Amino acid sequence: MKIASPSSPILTVVSSLGSLDPKISGSLGSRILPATQRSSPSDNLLLHRTMSSNYLRHVESMSQLPSGAGKISQLNAVVLGESLASEDNDLIFPSKEFSGQALISSPQQYMEMHKRSMDDPAGFWSDIASEFYWKQKWGDQVFSENLDVRKGPISIEWFKGGITNICYNCLDKNVEAGLGDKTAIYWEGNELGVDASLTYSELLQQVCQLANYLKDNGVKKGDAVVIYLPMLMELPIAMLACARIGAVHSVVFAGFSADSLAQRIIDCKPKVILTCNAVKRGPKTINLKAIVDAALDQSSKDGVSVGICLTYDNSLATTRENTKWHNGRDVWWQDVISQYPTSCEVEWVDAEDPLFLLYTSGSTGKPKGVLHTTGGYMIYTATTFKYAFDYKSTDVYWCTADCGWITGHSYVTYGPMLNGATVVVFEGAPNYPDSGRCWDIVDKYKVSIFYTAPTLVRSLMRDDDKYVTRHSRKSLRVLGSVGEPINPSAWRWFFNVVGDSRCPISDTWWQTETGGFMITPLPGAWPQKPGSATFPFFGVQPVIVDEKGIEIEGECSGYLCVKGSWPGAFRTLFGDHERYETTYFKPFAGYYFSGDGCSRDKDGYYWLTGRVDDVINVSGHRIGTAEVESALVLHPQCAEAAVVGIEHEVKGQGIYAFVTLLEGVPYSEELRKSLVLMVRNQIGAFAAPDRIHWAPGLPKTRSGKIMRRILRKIASRQLEELGDISTLADPSVVDQLIALADV
Repeated sequence: MKIASPSSPILTVVSSLGSLDPKISGSLGSRILPATQRSSPSDNLLLHRTMSSNYLRHVESMSQLPSGAGKISQLNAVVLGESLASEDNDLIFPSKEFSGQALISSPQQYMEMHKRSMDDPAGFWSDIASEFYWKQKWGDQVFSENLDVRKGPISIEWFKGGITNICYNCLDKNVEAGLGDKTAIYWEGNELGVDASLTYSELLQQVCQLANYLKDNGVKKGDAVVIYLPMLMELPIAMLACARIGAVHSVVFAGFSADSLAQRIIDCKPKVILTCNAVKRGPKTINLKAIVDAALDQSSKDGVSVGICLTYDNSLATTRENTKWHNGRDVWWQDVISQYPTSCEVEWVDAEDPLFLLYTSGSTGKPKGVLHTTGGYMIYTATTFKYAFDYKSTDVYWCTADCGWITGHSYVTYGPMLNGATVVVFEGAPNYPDSGRCWDIVDKYKVSIFYTAPTLVRSLMRDDDKYVTRHSRKSLRVLGSVGEPINPSAWRWFFNVVGDSRCPISDTWWQTETGGFMITPLPGAWPQKPGSATFPFFGVQPVIVDEKGIEIEGECSGYLCVKGSWPGAFRTLFGDHERYETTYFKPFAGYYFSGDGCSRDKDGYYWLTGRVDDVINVSGHRIGTAEVESALVLHPQCAEAAVVGIEHEVKGQGIYAFVTLLEGVPYSEELRKSLVLMVRNQIGAFAAPDRIHWAPGLPKTRSGKIMRRILRKIASRQLEELGDISTLADPSVVDQLIALADV
């Protein structure tokens, strides 16, 4: 998108709004009348509708957008806290009260900041970076980049020569600023009533103790440490301890199989692995130490031996007596860490020194070790957290993601703590002991910012709303969505039921590779469209290109790329820079290729359509799986859907839909036909599913990601090629789906 172009959709909206009095803060529509004339909510709603119709060009073909928002006969809008969002409302405006206190309170303010971040990225990011502690400032060149493989090796550097430490900025800096007694972490255990907390001073002390232990056992700057822990407080402690001494942490989701863990150990060759003996997830006990033992046995056969396995004694899940032990290698965490000093010197590192490795697994080939460095990542995660959630010092923030994924790195540990935030860390399952657990936690800790995955939202939608409404949730101020496009019906339920129609939703688009948010709403600034990620974050210039790599302007659909670098971008794939270039920069020379499809509407809003490999080509029609899924879940008896492509002898590819029904709804041929008709009506006959496969549940990781490669194998009956299903939250779902294949 060309920000400077007069024909830019965003600029068209802003210039139209520019006639409103800039001196009056508040929501967009409330600027039209003086306060004495804004007498009633109904007047306000009418006012917003009038303003919307005049100033925002509605997309009449909204039903054809990938998110399947449904046909809307006329442009409507609601104001936060005044009305429910329904199928007839496609714009949700921030209220005067919310905008008045927001960090970014208007489209004009956003545009000014975004324009500066594009015109003067060095100055923009330098000003923000200067708010953090640097032992030594970076040189005259703030950043250097080459994103064009035709001009040489891909290279991205930010703040090179600047010397800092992210742990120091997360902890010491906050303690020195007087936040030592502020709660850093509220920890909620799997079982009701099991909890703990740490202040910033206490967290710093425990981080220093672990850091001293690692140093005492030979871990130095640049050495790798693998962390295979559940969501105990010891997980962020371990990450911060590694960062403090310049070690490179590689967190592996504590749900990966021994084979998957061994692959990662063999690739990064850690000196130490940190784990615990077991964890309870819901009613289920998982023996993590046994998985680590098997992985270490396998890696040693491949020539990679790990000298120390530091094991946390999680007595709530199992006992020491029931934990198998390898003398000379295994060490109990509690037996040694408490003996170490509670202060530890900081290892100052260059901004471009490695911070962490995070492996992303594909359906084939070895995992990709995404490498993030220190300085740019630090600045970017802190800034995105601050603005995308409109963070205030009084907020209590809860992200339901596991630190085994990038969301847990950027928005459980680093981003929040760089802002001195209070964070909730939850060990258990969101539906244990029942579907009201999330809202019980929200009320218990007075959570004000709640960030979760659309899959969890849809899962909770299946259950009675009473699980939500029996709790107060009055503390909630901002909601957030991460991991995949959120379909409009789930967005509306999240907004109306969970947020009581008063909490904006930061529907974020980003990736492991980007480090932080790339396209996201800013609460208080822009009206939202349910299902749209809205507009790019500061310093981000998304472009939509066609198959030939030609940029498409205005309303369009195509491949989502990014022009130019940003501070949080990953720098390489560990040990395989060629794969880094081939995967992300060769498909469209001169751009970072996200691998995602995207549409932009006439108002400039971005709509993510899912992975490009999740786009199905049916008789020449390119259909995003997210588009079909959104149409299916509009059916009143459909709780969730996942769509994959299968070979079709006539059409090339056919559409295969796995459908989860609402609780108690029986399978029937009439319902199957009704679901197909829903898609035909919403999108068109060409998008009608060829097959509806009943699904009591979908194969998901604990973080809520649907494992589509497993669905593809089931749909194509390649059952012998299902691969590793150990990371699923419920592996038994796979057998249920196979049993229903011919129903």
